[in-house]
Amino acid sequence: MVKHNNVIPNGHFKKHWQSYVKTWFNEPARKTRRSNARQAKAVKVFPRPAGKLRSQVHGQTLKYNMKLREGRGFSLEELKAAGIPKKLAPTIGIVVDHRRRNLSLEGLQANVQRLKTYKAKLLVFPRRASKIKAGDSTTEELANATQVQGSVLAIAGEKAAAELVKVTEEMIAFNAYSKLHLERTNEKHLGARLKRAAEAEKK
Repeated sequence: MVKHNNVIPNGHFKKHWQSYVKTWFNEPARKTRRSNARQAKAVKVFPRPAGKLRSQVHGQTLKYNMKLREGRGFSLEELKAAGIPKKLAPTIGIVVDHRRRNLSLEGLQANVQRLKTYKAKLLVFPRRASKIKAGDSTTEELANATQVQGSVLAIAGEKAAAELVKVTEEMIAFNAYSKLHLERTNEKHLGARLKRAAEAEKK
């Protein structure tokens, strides 16, 4: 019940509610449309892959940085190390990100190896079937060409294998809490003990 001589609550908060509601009823149709567009593109560019090769990067933030995912593109340093000119790369299906910088040697080496693997598997079709230029694949290789389905050189996340250890009596007897408590106490009193030892040495 309302106490005292207050105004009866009569807030009208239902005006133009449609303006503040976002619906996603078109999502299933969008999914179908994107799938059809991918299939149409694959048919159009056959036997070339429908996708492009992108770099391998670690996710941002502490929560996701152990996961590998596709980045925007390869850095200029990675292309140089793999021996691929930066102007040639987009013409053979490699995405270039000129703003990206390599901050770790492991990341650089992984992407260089990725580029080299792609280069080894790459088949370059001539612009004109009658005129084969330097760098184009041979007619025998092109005859056996198959289209890559899905992601180009898909990134497989590495899972560390769990090591199985037999539980010993020593492990069972070990008291982790007591050990941690003891080490914490030793760290706390380290300075005082060193001082005491130094004074005793002087005497």
